[in-house]
Amino acid sequence: MSMPHATPDPFIRRLALRLLERAERTTGDGPVRLALDRRAAPELFDCHDQDELDRWRLLIEAWCEGGAVRLKLGPAREFAGFTDRRPQIELLDFDGLAAAVGHVRRDERWERRLLDHLRGRWAVAAPVGVDVLALLDYLARNPLAGLSGLVPEEAAASLEALHALCVARRSMPLREASARAFQGRSKLLDSRDELLRLLGATPGQFHEGPIQLLVDLPVDFDAVLFVENLVTFERMADWRAGSWQRSALVYAAGFRGGARRLRSRAACRLYLRTGADCATAAPARQAGLLRLEDWLFGAQALPVSFFGDLDFAGMAILRSLRETLGAVNAWQPGYAPLATELVAGGGHLPAQAAKEQQTDPGTTGCDYADRELLELLRRTGRFVDQEWFAPDRPDWT
Repeated sequence: MSMPHATPDPFIRRLALRLLERAERTTGDGPVRLALDRRAAPELFDCHDQDELDRWRLLIEAWCEGGAVRLKLGPAREFAGFTDRRPQIELLDFDGLAAAVGHVRRDERWERRLLDHLRGRWAVAAPVGVDVLALLDYLARNPLAGLSGLVPEEAAASLEALHALCVARRSMPLREASARAFQGRSKLLDSRDELLRLLGATPGQFHEGPIQLLVDLPVDFDAVLFVENLVTFERMADWRAGSWQRSALVYAAGFRGGARRLRSRAACRLYLRTGADCATAAPARQAGLLRLEDWLFGAQALPVSFFGDLDFAGMAILRSLRETLGAVNAWQPGYAPLATELVAGGGHLPAQAAKEQQTDPGTTGCDYADRELLELLRRTGRFVDQEWFAPDRPDWT
């Protein structure tokens, strides 16, 4: 970013550092702002004349032109001066502003201390069988920011506890191993395969928890229908209509349903939903569950469909399911009413439902989805959520 001078004015640098420190303390998702009140910017309130105030204001405006921050002012009112409009500085680019004023993130300072501590500690007594240089290089490239609340000695002890689990050849869920080694932090080892290998873990020693699929079975079924969202799954299970009367309903819970592990008995669990008639139909439902397992984990063939949100993410889930299960098709009895709603001008813009980051999957492999649904999404620029489908409407059954 550009600044008013090659070396930032001390006034601007002080405000910048204060804003960056606030950003590092903030845990929410909203914008980070610094109110230019008497406490943060006394210069604005202790001016002897208008020229002096204008000088500070111009420095702030020039700072904002660099793009890392912007000035927020309250509504203009008659006779209201700069400070009367409650000026605030909003942070737009943390890294750019930090580079301009020489600020070093707190996490980065901690990471340097940890690496220095580990070099000294392991020069004296390195974990047995560990390539210390390779491990230190990994930690420099992939810092364990989740441990930054610990002193280096505690963080080092945690890494050594993980090494002990690895070399003991104990097999357990990955998140259990993470929680044991890192004071209850269960997610710290997610996507850390290289760290585990460097600490002596064997392939498959630590595994992900099983995929859980919730299923609702009619007395007899001849098709499988994956449903993306729980509300729609429950409504369809309670209101069995003609087009899904003989379908085994499976709650797919988003992309979990498309995971490669779906077809492994060791990595997938089926849970049978019970309804009001569960007592009288229990034997038939149990037999149906065994048949569904034969299909999922064996070679039995059944037609499979998917029904989810009519948006790019839903189409991506369909593509993912096809990669795992083969010829999965978009379920027309559900998607057709959603498509009709989009054609009529209904639905919502992606930004109105926090979906603006969704990306077009291109193709799914399903003819109906590719030729009609995806083309409709591109043409209208709008989405509609699956929950809009009402299974008890007689004209949709």
